[in-house]
Amino acid sequence: MTVALAALAVLAGAVLQSATGFGFALVAAPILFALLGPQQAVTAGVLLGLVLNLLTLASERRRPVVLARDTWLLLVWSLPGLALGAVALRELSEQLLSALVALAVLAMLAVRVGARSRPRRGERASRPRRWQAPAAGLTSGALSTSTALSGPPLVLYLLARAAAPSAMRDTLAAIFVVQALLGLPALFLTATFEPPAGLWALIAAGLAGHVLGRRAFAWLRGERYERAVLALLALTALVALAGSVL
Repeated sequence: MTVALAALAVLAGAVLQSATGFGFALVAAPILFALLGPQQAVTAGVLLGLVLNLLTLASERRRPVVLARDTWLLLVWSLPGLALGAVALRELSEQLLSALVALAVLAMLAVRVGARSRPRRGERASRPRRWQAPAAGLTSGALSTSTALSGPPLVLYLLARAAAPSAMRDTLAAIFVVQALLGLPALFLTATFEPPAGLWALIAAGLAGHVLGRRAFAWLRGERYERAVLALLALTALVALAGSVL
């Protein structure tokens, strides 16, 4: 039953990721934490994120648009964060880590809501300040190996960078791939690498979700979809936060 519920969470997250370009960990991480515990949830999240983001980059019918300078800058700053996150995974309680997941989801939700009111075509947003890249990279790296939810700081930075949607999607995918490849050794070195039972079932669910999300992209959009996504993310975060408190 646990594996089946985890697979459903992975399927839903993969559909959202494939259809919108982000959101896998937002949906899957809180549920995997509740079902599997922190170490198995993070291990599964890192492995599944690696697979899904490689698919995002490899299955496009266009050349990926990656902001190379920003990508390398964020990745360099994420290196110490990856180590700190792995140590936190080993040392912090399950309740505290679950709360961190919920807070990260709420932060991403706030970013998503804020993005709706950001400048449209022909308008330029301000460039990020010098401290924002170090802060985003370090925080993202720490969240990657402690909660498998590294997206919110990166999205905040790229929104401040005024990145185009395609560039943001591809840049995030590239960063997530490298973070996963770097995060796996950190998990091994801190003895927190713990694949869950039924990992192959979760990978299969992720692949199925990726295919379904591709097919759903044509009609899963617009204001109605946006409102549904925001409601789903809010509910996911509140459930995870309530679970960490109770």
